[in-house]
Parts: sequence; structure tokens; C-alpha cells
Amino acid sequence: MSNAVIPPPLGRDDLGPDTTPVAYETDGAVAYVTLNRPDYRNAQNSVMTYSLDAAFGKAVDDASVKVIVLRANGKHFSAGHDIGTPERDFDTFYPNTATLHWDHTRGDGQPLDSNQRLAREIEVYMGMCRRWREIPKPVIAQVHGACIAGGLMLAWSADFIVASDDAFFSDPVARMGIPGVEYFAHAFVLGARRAKEILFTGQRFTAAQALDWGMVNHVVPRDELQAKVDELCAQMTEMPMQGLFLSKKAVNICEDQMGMRNAMDSVFGWHHFAHAANDADSGDSLGGMDAKSMKNAAEKKA
Repeated sequence: MSNAVIPPPLGRDDLGPDTTPVAYETDGAVAYVTLNRPDYRNAQNSVMTYSLDAAFGKAVDDASVKVIVLRANGKHFSAGHDIGTPERDFDTFYPNTATLHWDHTRGDGQPLDSNQRLAREIEVYMGMCRRWREIPKPVIAQVHGACIAGGLMLAWSADFIVASDDAFFSDPVARMGIPGVEYFAHAFVLGARRAKEILFTGQRFTAAQALDWGMVNHVVPRDELQAKVDELCAQMTEMPMQGLFLSKKAVNICEDQMGMRNAMDSVFGWHHFAHAANDADSGDSLGGMDAKSMKNAAEKKA
């Protein structure tokens, strides 16, 4: 565990336009929630994740906000979960928000055991992403640069994705012996055969491919990304809130009736079998991979 000073997660009253690790600002009826760890490619440590949760809550509570945009500062949207920065804080206690399991922290800087790892990922990954999917206001993911593994979870929790033409995506965690990230929406957002291809190969795919496969809604030049998102926001803010909320519920219900929620629960179990198997075999729940080796493998593949 690093000796880096980890700030507490930001409460709803603490969020502002210049706050790290998540910035929050509004413009009319639109709330902009901005990932703000650009030096670490917006890797998601716990303080970022809990602050992100607070930002979404602030936007939901604000009656003047009708649409939420999730975007990022720096060169990349998100490199995924933080598995190696000096501010990695998997062992730091933060108030349990999703209340789906008990506290996962140890307090001694040692790796989590299987029960603690399960508790953490139910709370911080699966639980939060599921709640964010059900936010009662439209959420647009504005994606540029890298959107890797845990970055996909953030984008897939949104209602739709607008990407710049320099965006690229991947879920390479099969290199860890793990069947994809915790929020396993792959077969629903990509289709079964494309999902298998990106998982089996660990390959990156481009914004143009993601558009062709139906994962993103629009791809535009990087310098036109914000304008395109704002254009869509302007159209949605003209709609009544009840129409937006009920339409979102209707589509989400259809996905769940097609099996998305139950499938995700099943795969989450296999995900944690993989962590436990790795730990039993080598003492490393990530199968010997770290941020650097994952990045190197991806660049070699590309």
C-alpha cells in the first residue's frame, strides 16, 4: 500500500468545477460530471469512484438539472480501475454507499481476502454501476482517447455514448484469467460474437468499429465532440422530465427482461471464482498482471 495521502471522497456539498478527482458544474439544465485524474489517465481509485457517486447524486437532487454528461479531463476518458498508481486506495475505508455488502477494508495495507474482495466489488463496481444505470435522468458518456476495462463500465452505465474519432476501447482482463470486467454487459452492448472476439483477443477496437457494432451512438472529430454532446443535450432538455424518466425506465426494463441483470449476476460469480483461483495458484488475484504489463500487452497487440 502506498504512503500517498488519499483525500476523502467528495460529498455533494464539496463538488465544484476545479475539484479533484471529480469536477462538477452545471450550465442551464445540464450537469457536467468530469473525471479529473488526468496524470493517471483517469484510472478509477476509490476516492474517484465515491466522488463520482456523490456527483451523480448532486445532479439527481438538483431539480433544475434534466440531463447529465459524464466526461473526462486530459488525454483519455479512463484507463479503467486503478491497479497501480501511487494513489491506489483499495484498502482505505469510505462510507458504504450501496450497502449491498459489509465493509471490505483491512487497515493493514495487506491484500484483500476473498470475502473482502467480493464485498468491495459488489459495492464499488457492480453496485454503483447498476445504480448509475438507473439514474432517473438521461446520462450521456462523452468519450475520447482510451476507454479501457473499468472505463467501459462507466460508459456502459450511461444511456448512450458519443465518442471522438480518436477514442478506442478494450476489455483485456482475460489476460488475468478473468472473464471480463465486473459490470458484464458485453453481449448486450456488442452482441455475442463481437463480445467473444474482444474478450478472446484482448484487442482494442476503434470508435468507428464501436459505431458499426452499435455500442456507440455517434462518432465525431475530437474538436467537435463537446458541441455534438451539447446539441443532444439541448434537444433532450426540451422534453418533459416525466417523458425522459419513463422512457429510460421502459428501455432498461426491456434489457432486464432479455436477461441482462441475471446474466450479469452469473458472470460476476465466475469473475470472483477467477480472482480466487488466481490467488490460490499464485497468491495474486490479478494473475500476475499489473497496469504496466497490461498496457504493454495492449500496445504490442495493437
